[in-house]
Amino acid sequence: MVNGDYPHWQRVPTRWKDNDVYGHVNNVVHYALMDTVINAWLIERGGLDMHTGEVIGLCVESHCNYHGSVAFPDVLSVGLRVGHLGRSSVRYEIGIFREGGGEPAAEGHFVHVFVDRESRRPVEVTGKLRESLEALRVNS
Repeated sequence: MVNGDYPHWQRVPTRWKDNDVYGHVNNVVHYALMDTVINAWLIERGGLDMHTGEVIGLCVESHCNYHGSVAFPDVLSVGLRVGHLGRSSVRYEIGIFREGGGEPAAEGHFVHVFVDRESRRPVEVTGKLRESLEALRVNS
């Protein structure tokens, strides 16, 4: 795809409503894109059941650096990798690229802590969920 540093890619078209009054995709949309790509991976590959599962992931940190503007009707390639996988937490690293572009328009990270749905206490990441996150891990 665009950059071999990301083991997973998701193609995301921008929408007309993503543009703000300045004519580019608003910063809140970048965070929504990152959150969407992460959670799609967790549901599809990690077996995460966000509605009734015993374990859920809570975002405890997020950040985004903007390097260039994107706007509707750009199509974006969003790269996903795991920079750190701990006992109960994971740091995802995300690159947002214009499709066919070489340099990222934005780069960010999210940190999830996996917790018991009821008690909200951290739990160890195991099984299919851990395997799916290991598949995204890169050496930093």
